[in-house]
Amino acid sequence: MSRAEMDALGWDECDIIIVTGDAYIDHPSFGMALIGRALEAQGFRVGIISQPDWHFADAFRGLGKPRLFYGITAGNMDSMINRYTADRKPRSDDAYTPDAAPDKRPDRAVVVYAQRAREAYPDANIVIGSIEASLRRIAHYDHWSEKVRRSVLPDSKADLLVFGSGERAVIALAHRLAAGEPIEAIRDLRGTAFMVKPGWHPEGFVEIDSVAIDRPGPVEPHRDPYEMEPAGATSAAQPTTQPIRIVPAAERLAARKADRARQVIRLPAYEVVKDDKVMYAHASRTFHLESNPGNARAMVQAHGVGPGCRDVWLNPPPLPLSTEEMDWVFGRPYARQPHPSYGEARIPAWDMIRFSINIMRGCFGGCTFCSITEHEGRIIQSRSEASILKEIEEIRDRTPGFTGTISDLGGPTANMYRMACKDPKIESSCRRLSCVFPGICENLGTDHGPLIQLYRKARAIPGVKKVLIGSGLRYDLAVRSPEYVKELVTHHVGGLLKIAPEHTEDGPLDKMMKPGIGTYDRFKEMFEKFSKEAGKKQHLIPYFIAAHPGTTDEDMVNLALWLKGNNFRLDQVQTFMPTPMAMATTMYHTGKNPLRKVSADSEAVDTPKSGRQRRLHKALLRYHDPEGWPLIREALRAMGRADLIGAQPRHLVPRDQPVILERGDAGKAGGPRKRGGKADSPVGARRAPPPARRAAGAVRRGTGK
Repeated sequence: MSRAEMDALGWDECDIIIVTGDAYIDHPSFGMALIGRALEAQGFRVGIISQPDWHFADAFRGLGKPRLFYGITAGNMDSMINRYTADRKPRSDDAYTPDAAPDKRPDRAVVVYAQRAREAYPDANIVIGSIEASLRRIAHYDHWSEKVRRSVLPDSKADLLVFGSGERAVIALAHRLAAGEPIEAIRDLRGTAFMVKPGWHPEGFVEIDSVAIDRPGPVEPHRDPYEMEPAGATSAAQPTTQPIRIVPAAERLAARKADRARQVIRLPAYEVVKDDKVMYAHASRTFHLESNPGNARAMVQAHGVGPGCRDVWLNPPPLPLSTEEMDWVFGRPYARQPHPSYGEARIPAWDMIRFSINIMRGCFGGCTFCSITEHEGRIIQSRSEASILKEIEEIRDRTPGFTGTISDLGGPTANMYRMACKDPKIESSCRRLSCVFPGICENLGTDHGPLIQLYRKARAIPGVKKVLIGSGLRYDLAVRSPEYVKELVTHHVGGLLKIAPEHTEDGPLDKMMKPGIGTYDRFKEMFEKFSKEAGKKQHLIPYFIAAHPGTTDEDMVNLALWLKGNNFRLDQVQTFMPTPMAMATTMYHTGKNPLRKVSADSEAVDTPKSGRQRRLHKALLRYHDPEGWPLIREALRAMGRADLIGAQPRHLVPRDQPVILERGDAGKAGGPRKRGGKADSPVGARRAPPPARRAAGAVRRGTGK
């Protein structure tokens, strides 16, 4: 963090300097700490520059020039999601900054930090990473500028981009650079991307145009296999029959894998996808179909025209870390605290995770609005039971303020721990976008036994009074294990359990790749049954998304009626935010459905984009808030649903606005009065949490959705 600390360690230079947009917290929930400690364990001297002043290059010279490379990260969140709401309004605070101070990082932090590092030392190696770089590694729709932007590589002018779980790639890169290998020669690391001249291929590679794999146009009819050959089609000199050889299945599979390992898919160029929405949707579909590290091929995408044209080359995704590797990464000697230079300053994201434990990575749910699978992958990477229990003991013994409650054992989801495909061969060849949609795959192991055992051992540790589950629960998996639901409800719910049905209607749920509301009803029944048996009064807190692609006004009205019928009055509501590279973002931008073959006349996806419609959908989620009633009434009348306006229980909103007290007016002469015809919230009504808490909620999800 400073030259003084380097001097105290006897360092004359750093091997690697990590630049991050977050406050420096030496805890395994923060990317800069994970990478920094992993490199330190390999013998490298690692410096940290946290939240530097990006207006000048001076802050990037503070630790001198790194011997090997700068590692640039925006932090645990995409900087644009961190700084702006779904409606593009600036957030008033930053959960990853001391005292939640805003404006401590720039927009598009990876690009800005990389440019300043290059300005500080023009000949230094620049490596970019983190979720911001991962989700912007190819041309992508950018919600905040409302246009398709280039890959982050040409804008940052970085030498290398590391995406996904980067420990293995970063460690290999550091060792090869230390051995004298130039960074421009390191082209074979999985999970990396870089710029190359047009036409560059490793030796033996064959380029395949993406349209040859999934042509974005009319489907050519298959030839009738029983059609007779026209007379004269066979030459007299050519035999009409050929010897038949039955190729063994293992040989065919090995040949296909060998072929795929030497193939690179040419995605439509940036100049094409920025103007052609059908081709953008096609590129998105191709990209996601090549996401399984067991069979993914390299991809390349041109940026620029003429002499200035360069290709962005993406190697296949990183192989998942083994349990032993995960234990090693999470077993480094983390201080588990913010850097001492912050003093007594409060860092909300740290407050949220200081007593929680990340037990796994990845998610096979494939929800289209979430970007976690594009970053961490669909294959679950789990820590061992011993590693997790040891970390609980470290929290008990070393974390200030611990009172006996572990706030979470989870990750991107709460209950995918140790789950995997039953057959590794099937897993390595699978191209499904989700293991649980439209139904749970028959090849997916859904045993909750290891997780139940972990819960029981965790709460039996001396000094641990309670272990809560704070990560989102995948309830379609949970209902398969009544024993797990009983264990969870009896011992690990602190009165409230968050769960995310996201919607009630099949239209938007299909576009989200989420299960039907009937599955939620089954889980709710089990939750209430086991809560009653435990003698506990507990509640589910459902999360829903407004204005998701594929959602109509009628869908939102039906959802509002469901909420009212179930007596749910939501405080926290989410409006869909198009995050880079998510499939729902493709739907939002193109109006096409990349879950199916894309063409000019393929399925259209209606998407709420106007400010008024997005406000309406959000107001319907908060049907009980008088502030939204005028908008809802207007919409109901336009839809021919005025029957839902009135004072009876069957009605959604009343005909008239209530008389609202001005704050401080109660008891004054004249009594209550209306405010300019605009409904204000009732005095004392619960409000949504501040942006910092919403942002902090993305630590586990990694999306800020």
